[in-house]
Amino acid sequence: MACSISALRTIPSSSVKLANPKSLTHSPTNPLFSFQLRNPSSSSSLKLNSIFSLPQRSFTCKSQINPSSDSERSTKVQELYVYEINERDRGSPAYLRLSQKSVNSLGDLVPFSNKLYSGDLEKRLGISAGICILIENKPGKKGDRYEAIYSFYFGDYGHIAVQGPYLTYEDTYLAVTGGSGIFEGAYGQVKLQQLIFPIKLFYTFYLKGIKEDLPSELLGKPVDPNPGVEPSPAAKACEPHATIVGFTN
Repeated sequence: MACSISALRTIPSSSVKLANPKSLTHSPTNPLFSFQLRNPSSSSSLKLNSIFSLPQRSFTCKSQINPSSDSERSTKVQELYVYEINERDRGSPAYLRLSQKSVNSLGDLVPFSNKLYSGDLEKRLGISAGICILIENKPGKKGDRYEAIYSFYFGDYGHIAVQGPYLTYEDTYLAVTGGSGIFEGAYGQVKLQQLIFPIKLFYTFYLKGIKEDLPSELLGKPVDPNPGVEPSPAAKACEPHATIVGFTN
C-alpha cells in the first residue's frame, strides 16, 4: 500500500483539472464534458521540433530537351520539287491482298519503290521507298484511300520521311516527319499530285527546320506537271553529269 501511495505522489496534482461534474450534464455550452490536459513535455517537444526541424528547400524541374530544339528550329520555308516515276523495272508496286477479298479492302498492303528525278527532270536524285495501307475503297471515285509511310532518298544529301493520306483519285498533303543529312530536323508538308496513278507523281515540298539553304542542283526550275512529262535521256541513263553524288538506285 505504501508503494501505491508513493506512485500516486509522482503524478503532479496540477497536470489534470477536471471540470465540475455538474457541467457534464447541465452546462448548455459544454454538453459533453470540459477538461484540460497540461502536458509538461509539450513545450519542450515544441522546442525540440524547432531546434531539429530541417530547413525548407525549393526545387525546380529542368527540361532535358536540347535547348537548341523547337524554339530555335528554322521557320524559313524552302520549296523542293520532285518527280516520282515508275519505269516498270523495279517490280513495283507489289499488292498484298491480306483481306483475301476480291476487291480492294481494309488492310491490304502495297509496298513500293520508284525512281526520283529533280523538278526540271535533268537529274536523277534517287528512289522512293515505303508502304501504303489500304483504308477504304471508294467505288464512287474509282479509287482508294491509303495511309502511306515512305521516304525519299537523295544520295549523299540524305533522305526525307513523310506520312499521311495517299489518295489515288485526287491531290493530297502529307506531313514531313523528319530527315537525315542536310534534311536533319526537317518538318512541314508535301503536296502530292497524281499525274498517272501509280506511274507518275509530282511532289512540292514545303520544308522547314533545315539549317542551310538547299543545294542548287536540287532546285532547278520545275517542269509544269502533266501526264506527258519524261526525264531527260541523260538523267534516265544515269550519266555522271545528270545524277547527284551517291544517288540511290
